[in-house]
Amino acid sequence: MQGQTNRKILRGKLQRKLRNAPTDAEALLWWQLRGRQLAGCKFRRQHPFLDFILDFACLERNLVVELDGSQHADSTTYDARRTAVLENSGFIVLRFWNNDVFDNMDGVLDVILRTLRARAKPSPPKPSP
Repeated sequence: MQGQTNRKILRGKLQRKLRNAPTDAEALLWWQLRGRQLAGCKFRRQHPFLDFILDFACLERNLVVELDGSQHADSTTYDARRTAVLENSGFIVLRFWNNDVFDNMDGVLDVILRTLRARAKPSPPKPSP
């Protein structure tokens, strides 16, 4: 995975502002992802990457989780371009509507967990005694 975060994003500390004012859906999902609660994987929230700030990123598994509210209904072209750039950088991108988080958290976590497990690197074989 390569790429450098846009300096304008870093200078403006936008990611910090977003972390301090999460949407209700982001806050709810963060409580499920934080502290390596899901498959022992570390997630970052509002993580800067290239020209984007990712809602949630698990860098060890190259997974991005994006939450879309009603404002995304009008930005499908932008979201598709963003997803393509992230996928070309080696990420798998999962998108969920905010309503999914509120109404079906177990389903959302199940999809994330299955993706994390699928992206796990196999353990080296144990030496025989």
